Amino acid sequence: MANLEQVLLLLAVAIAVVVTLQRLHVPASLGFLLAGVILGPHTFGPTVPQFDALAEFGVVFLLFTIGLSFSLPQLKAMRGQVFGLGTGQVVLTTAIVGVIVWLAGLPLAAAFVFGAVFAQSSTTIIASLLAEQGEDNTRHGRLGLAMSVFQDVTAVPFLVIIPVLGSAVAASVLATTLGWALLKAVLACALVLLAGRWLLRPLFHLVSARRSLELFTLAVLLVALLAAWTTNSLGLSLAFGGFLAGMVLGGTEFRHQVESSIRPFRDVLLGLFFIGIGMRFDPAAILPIWHWAVLGGLLILASKALIVTALVLRSGVDARVALRTGLMLGVGGEFGLALVAIALDANVIDGGLGQVAITSVLLSMVVGAVLIRFNGAIAMRLLGAPRSEASELPEVPDSPERHVVIGGYGRVGHTVAVLLHSSGVPFVAFDTDPARVAQGRADGHRVALGDISDPALLSAIHVERASLVVITSDGAHTALAALSYLRRTCPHVPVIVRARDLESSTRLLEAGAVHAYPETIEASLRLGATALQMLNVATDDIDQLIQEVRDWRYRAVAEDAGDGAAERMSVSVSPNGDRK
Repeated sequence: MANLEQVLLLLAVAIAVVVTLQRLHVPASLGFLLAGVILGPHTFGPTVPQFDALAEFGVVFLLFTIGLSFSLPQLKAMRGQVFGLGTGQVVLTTAIVGVIVWLAGLPLAAAFVFGAVFAQSSTTIIASLLAEQGEDNTRHGRLGLAMSVFQDVTAVPFLVIIPVLGSAVAASVLATTLGWALLKAVLACALVLLAGRWLLRPLFHLVSARRSLELFTLAVLLVALLAAWTTNSLGLSLAFGGFLAGMVLGGTEFRHQVESSIRPFRDVLLGLFFIGIGMRFDPAAILPIWHWAVLGGLLILASKALIVTALVLRSGVDARVALRTGLMLGVGGEFGLALVAIALDANVIDGGLGQVAITSVLLSMVVGAVLIRFNGAIAMRLLGAPRSEASELPEVPDSPERHVVIGGYGRVGHTVAVLLHSSGVPFVAFDTDPARVAQGRADGHRVALGDISDPALLSAIHVERASLVVITSDGAHTALAALSYLRRTCPHVPVIVRARDLESSTRLLEAGAVHAYPETIEASLRLGATALQMLNVATDDIDQLIQEVRDWRYRAVAEDAGDGAAERMSVSVSPNGDRK
């Protein structure tokens, strides 16, 4: 309890700073950095012992989450982009910046670190500003964000190389040590991939069968930290193990539930990591190094903007799109700060060079955010008004995607999935029963483990992009919880729900469902319709009679539930999801 006061002060200052900066539309990562500066040992704030060790796990879970988005099949499918524009930008920036700072007098190892650090861009800043400006679905927005994410993947080898540079002196020793490190990295990949194939999937099937979110979260934490411990035991970084574990789980049906379970830990620990970086920042050291920091910030912005623009132009993209993409990727990145921390811990660079690197990245993040904000105006000033607005508008797919989310893959959910699949409508279904998930995937359907009422899951799958949500889970409480989140965050997405009886149907309609079918009544109506068909009653007469009975029964029961409910009970949904 000796450090409780420091912890409370740290949390209070972090919350105050982040909330204040978010009101100014400043990314939360910069807020955590500022909080770290305020609370750092170089200012007037107290320090919490072993804080760096705790903050390091933020990087582990950051890389774990990135790995979830890049399973082996996905990397293979995107190899043209990953090893094209993304890899080209990282390699060229690292090489060019490294040569420049080496010629300026830095040791070769330190020059390599600066090149690697300066090559990174902030996916968080880019994504948040593009979404805020409504440019996340434009051609330059999609290309810039994709390249930023690819940087995180192609920069993973730095996690292996940088720690080695601090232990090698002669070129021959460096080559031997680096070769041995790469061999150990291959061994770590093999161990984690084999474990994922033979152990992780059965483990998560066993855990998910218990239907306990707490147990599932503990299993995710165990896997991520065990992989980090494995790579660390081989002399590699903890973060590298986190990435490998995420990549393995990213190819399983548990990916979305894993991401939603780990997100709270990742966000909190990543915030602590940024606070830890801020604590390393010494404001008093700026005065003697300010000119180097400014030059470093300008080098980050200029080198990446020019290199990205040239690469995108070479790929055949319009000059305006290429320039706007280059302006976006000029911003410094969180991963670069993580590499600085790794280099400092491995003694590849000293504290003075670390201050220059951190300050340069921070300056580039601030100025880069301004460039992203005004990328369109800058492109217009440099290239003139566009002759066509086509490149400025959001991209529209060749065929509009009617993406449907199904909550529950039991008897009803399976039937809905079969109908959608037969109609060529893309969908993804979620269920908490691993046996149903396995059966759905065996059927060739996109089924994943997850609870449709979990807000973290709905956020992770970007449910706001769906054209329709169908909740077929057996239980009104699950549907009501999902409806509460959906109506609050994305009211434009229509939701239809399975209801057990008329009372449940009324509650679900009042909660925001556009339709809620009471299956007990609908089953009896369907049975009656079949009986009439077998008695050779005309189809039109049957349909009219069934509708009259449905209206009468719904209205009769709804009137018992309260005034106005009858009208809600007769709501129906047109094929495009509109009420009628």
